[in-house]
Amino acid sequence: QVQLVESGGGLVQAGDSLTLSCAASGRTFSSDTMGWFRQAPGKDREFVAAIIGSSGRHNYADSLKGRFSISTDNAKTTVYLQMTSLKPEDTAVYYCARKRAGWNIRESATYDYWGQGTQVTVSS
Repeated sequence: QVQLVESGGGLVQAGDSLTLSCAASGRTFSSDTMGWFRQAPGKDREFVAAIIGSSGRHNYADSLKGRFSISTDNAKTTVYLQMTSLKPEDTAVYYCARKRAGWNIRESATYDYWGQGTQVTVSS
């Protein structure tokens, strides 16, 4: 079992920055892929970013490159999502997720563990 707990969400203004955290515990491995996804009201869950534990490589949704950054702590037990220049359209529930492999990292269905989500609301 793996437990993922997100934190750091909140209400911010457009242009602000916010950093989300995801604490992982249980049967985690340094080679795991950790991903961030988001879901806005009435929309499908979409890929935001992922970090592949086995290689350390990062991958981002094309529309978010340059504004969002994913990282981990040295122990690889906490994953961060730093978000800058936030826009109202970034408003969503943000989820972190884990998968064992480093392929199809943009596909939410391939992740086996999910956190409960944290709400990010960006006001204009």
